[in-house]
Amino acid sequence: MSGLSRIAGELALDGMKLSEVARKFGTPCYVYSRSMIESAYREFDRGLAGVDHLVCYAVKANSNLAILDLLARLGAGFDIVSGGELARVRAAGGRADRVIFSGVGKSQSEIEAALAADIHCFNVESEPELERLDAAAGKAGKRATVSLRINPDVDARTHPYISTGLASNKFGIPFGRARDAYRRAASLSNLRIAGIGCHIGSQILDTGPLDEALDRVLELARELAADGIKLEHLDLGGGFGIRYRDEEPPDIGAYCRRLAERLKPTGYRVMLEPGRSIVGAAGVLLTRVEYLKLDKAKRFAVVDASMSELIRPALYESWHEIVPVAGRGARAETYDIVGPVCESSDVLGTDRSLAVEAGDFLAILAAGAYGMTMASNYNSRPRPAEVLIDGDRALEIRSREDVASLFALEKRIDDAAAR
Repeated sequence: MSGLSRIAGELALDGMKLSEVARKFGTPCYVYSRSMIESAYREFDRGLAGVDHLVCYAVKANSNLAILDLLARLGAGFDIVSGGELARVRAAGGRADRVIFSGVGKSQSEIEAALAADIHCFNVESEPELERLDAAAGKAGKRATVSLRINPDVDARTHPYISTGLASNKFGIPFGRARDAYRRAASLSNLRIAGIGCHIGSQILDTGPLDEALDRVLELARELAADGIKLEHLDLGGGFGIRYRDEEPPDIGAYCRRLAERLKPTGYRVMLEPGRSIVGAAGVLLTRVEYLKLDKAKRFAVVDASMSELIRPALYESWHEIVPVAGRGARAETYDIVGPVCESSDVLGTDRSLAVEAGDFLAILAAGAYGMTMASNYNSRPRPAEVLIDGDRALEIRSREDVASLFALEKRIDDAAAR
């Protein structure tokens, strides 16, 4: 049984009761479904079957080694934005020659590490980066394979904090500068041009802006061909949305089939960078109600999860469904679900109708993406455990931090002075 369901009134993931997971591993705790992650990846892979393609999972969405491992086993590539993410991919058994390196601020050491690993391609985001990469490749005695991430100035119609394709965003090279940037790249002897990169935003529900961005990318590809610059691939990014509340996510299979049909005659390899759409719906954050505060202007359910574990509601005002793990016969009341962190913004959900008591477990749904990867130790809170439901097994894929680990790298004054 794949996905969320109720068994005798109790919430279960892939047939495993989440109350049992919470009691075994404690709370807060992230729990993921292997079957849902694999199914979501295969929807992309099968949809693009009609054309040469590479589905590069966006590591920033959820970078746990076990998740990277299971995607590598399926043949996924990986979209990284840091040297740390490259190290994670390699530690998880991912192939470096299936890695694309994006990001606006690649450091010298990160570029050198990626060159040494022989990654598939650098998605270059500025002309100064071209110069740095050319010099680093020359020093290493290599030619770096590059695509240029072009900013098509297309509105993804998403939250402004996760929009990346407008001229006002920090990402990419402006469309009007693209041909000059490619000519400069072609003049640098230690670079090999392979493609065009593009990414317009995240949590995209309407594929219309993606089609508009593709039109601009194909226009640029034709202009580059006229300049004598031959391309091998088009990297059209990711950003596909999921359901958090009442959204209608795009039909991934239909979109990919349409994309494959349109691009097959061009001969270009198609690359996509999905992250949220692969892991988002596959994860939940389990938490326990510590107190009910009923003597305020509003009712508050104070839980042991917080903005330290899931910052999206505080950062983006994002909405996650919150449901009891075990159903109760008590009358539902309206609560704000809040955490113990000393910030007024530590709110996980407002005005939620719940029948709960202190000690009950709650599940925060669609928390598989940008949850644990954005977690912090604010208020000296240890980060939670992560668990993968793998058939009839619940595997702890990241142990809960202990408090001592939070200051293990720090020194008192006398200890620092003795060095």
